[in-house]
Amino acid sequence: MLDVSVASIALVLLAPLMLAIWVAIRITSPGPAIFKQERIGLHHRPFTMYKFRTMYVESTVDVHRDYVSRVANGKSTPVEGMYKLRSDPRITRLGRWLRRTSIDELPQLWNVLRGEMSLVGPRPMLAWEAELFSEAGHPRFHVLPGMTGLWQVSGRHRLPMTKALELDTEYVGRQSLAFDLLVLARTVPVVLRREGV
Repeated sequence: MLDVSVASIALVLLAPLMLAIWVAIRITSPGPAIFKQERIGLHHRPFTMYKFRTMYVESTVDVHRDYVSRVANGKSTPVEGMYKLRSDPRITRLGRWLRRTSIDELPQLWNVLRGEMSLVGPRPMLAWEAELFSEAGHPRFHVLPGMTGLWQVSGRHRLPMTKALELDTEYVGRQSLAFDLLVLARTVPVVLRREGV
C-alpha cells in the first residue's frame, strides 16, 4: 500500500518535470528518452526496468562489464574516493546531470506501480552481475528490488561492491515498514546533497 500510494502521488506531482526531461533528452541526443533494461527481481524473476536515457544510443556494456568484473575480483581501487567508473564516454552531457541528481531513476516509479520494484530494497541487478555475485548476493532476491535502499543511504559509490552486497543482505534481515520509512527519510538529504555520485 505504501509503494502504490507514494508512487501514484509522485507520478502525478512529478509529471511536469518528467515531461520536461523527456523533451530535453529527445532534443539533446538522438534516440528514445526512456531506457529499458532487463534486471533480476524477486525470486530471480527478470523484469524490464525503466530509466531516463543517460547514454548515447547503441552504447555497449563492455566498459561497465569489465569494470564490474574487476571489482568482483578485487582488482579495482577507489578513484577520488569513489568505487565507480569515472569519465564514462558513453554518458551524454545531460545524462551526467541526470545521474548526479538521481532524476534518471524517476521512471522506476512505474515499475513500483507494476509490482516489479519497491520504493525501498536492494539495487536491481543485471543478470550477469547476479552471476558474478551469485553466492554472496543470493538473499537479496528474497525481496523486491528498490528505487532506494540501505546501500544508497550508506555511502553509495563510496563503498566497494562487496560492502553494497552486505548492506543489501542486511536490509533483507531488517525489512519492516518502520525501517523502510527510515530509509526513505534518509534518502531525501542524500539525494539533495548528491552524496556518493
